[in-house]
Amino acid sequence: MKKWTLILLLTGMLCLLAGCSQQTAEEEEGGYQIWYISQNDTSLGYERKEVAEGTAEEMTESFLELLRTPPSDEGLKSPFPESVKVEGIQLEQNQLYLDLSMEYLELVGTYEVLCRAAIVKTLSQVPGVEYVGFRVADQPILNADGSAVGLMTADQFIESAGERPATYQTAELTLYYANETGDKLVPMYVTLEYDSNITLEKLIVEQLIAGPPFEGAYPTVPAETKLVSIASRDGICYVNLNEGFLESGYNVAESIPVYSIVNSLVENTSSQKVQFSINGETNMVYREGISFNTPFEMNEDLIE
Repeated sequence: MKKWTLILLLTGMLCLLAGCSQQTAEEEEGGYQIWYISQNDTSLGYERKEVAEGTAEEMTESFLELLRTPPSDEGLKSPFPESVKVEGIQLEQNQLYLDLSMEYLELVGTYEVLCRAAIVKTLSQVPGVEYVGFRVADQPILNADGSAVGLMTADQFIESAGERPATYQTAELTLYYANETGDKLVPMYVTLEYDSNITLEKLIVEQLIAGPPFEGAYPTVPAETKLVSIASRDGICYVNLNEGFLESGYNVAESIPVYSIVNSLVENTSSQKVQFSINGETNMVYREGISFNTPFEMNEDLIE
């Protein structure tokens, strides 16, 4: 299958709250989240600020000004080093491009990813903006491997809860979601940067629970599902879910939720099989027809 890597461009860092589906309006607590970097360059934090309503261009300028203003929390700092200038902004439908000065290229490693993440998460709140891109000298910025970072969204950034991330990893994943009729699986190709405290297996299952990041595919795993634990050994990935997985969930064939997880894990990790359990119990039947007693192998016949 050809990888039309929709770079979720998501390439951003990873550090960021899993679950941010994309902020477009004022948050429930009031104001907007302005994201900053921790003083030790290991994580992100935000402060809520009021921003006057206006055109997308006007609100972008307001957000950028706030990003450059030192936060009140002394443990945080601006994601814009003093040397980096914003030389222009361009809005094209739902895409916002920032033209940055050459000094941006001097930022490297985790620090650069954090800067990018804070800026993207903040600017994604501008009404109508879904994607943010960075350019230097009219050229897109590059990943460490020389590939273009491309457009980024707020929800590409994943961080572990309760821990300070020290390093980040990049994962190019093929995740399987349902087709429109719910009887087949369709692949989505995404690139995520994630906290090294999160295992790849956990990242995959949680992304499936969250649902597809793009149009063209549909959720497979019931929203009530929680990942209790996950571990891999001897070629088998042991996935322990809560009882939410047994809910009727979405209108899909009974095999689709199971093989959405199985195919995604086998495709992207070293595991060849997946063993399911519900709250630690494997002696059960899923939707009256699928036994969890034995591990599952990848099912390519279900792929559209």
